[in-house]
Amino acid sequence: QVQLVESGGGLAQPGGSLRLSCAASGVTMDNYTIGWYRQAPGKERERISCISRRDRGTYVADPVKGRFTISRDNAKNTVYLQMNSLKPEDTAVYYCGADPSGPSCFFVVDMDYWGKGTLVTVSS
Repeated sequence: QVQLVESGGGLAQPGGSLRLSCAASGVTMDNYTIGWYRQAPGKERERISCISRRDRGTYVADPVKGRFTISRDNAKNTVYLQMNSLKPEDTAVYYCGADPSGPSCFFVVDMDYWGKGTLVTVSS
């Protein structure tokens, strides 16, 4: 059974940083496209970053480019989202998803598996 668990969310001040983790069980993450998505109140879920299988590239959406970085630790079967220079508009529930499609994560538009999300609130 595949399970994805996000952690690392919380309250941050504008300009601050958080690191989100997506830990997997039942699947070897290096064999999957992993995406980070977020959903703000009243808005649709949007993809903000992804990492391809076997580390064949990453994608970062324009609203977070230069501030967020996605990475993978295969030994821990975990994918991270480092979020720097946080803004109030980054406030959302952040989800990770996994899908066996590839090779480029950019073209993987939906995920087979989802975590339950972690809330990030950016406020002073």
